[in-house]
Amino acid sequence: MSSRSTSLWVAVGVLLLLAAVPPLLVPVYARLTPELWGFPFYFWFQFLLVIWAAITTSIAFVIAKEAIRRDRAARAEHSGGAR
Repeated sequence: MSSRSTSLWVAVGVLLLLAAVPPLLVPVYARLTPELWGFPFYFWFQFLLVIWAAITTSIAFVIAKEAIRRDRAARAEHSGGAR
């Protein structure tokens, strides 16, 4: 991991934590109210979490691809461009 991409990898980690931690906080959403279209809070919040996780992991994926590109460029630069 090069110094060029360290901040990008930190961002990837933070985004993945933002996707993984909310489902673990069960007391926050283990309730029935408020309802949305007849669905208790617990159920529609779970659906929101799925969408939230998809968005954050997609952004993390795009950032990780850029970090990998920077790591490879730094490695090639460090080795003098030889493979």
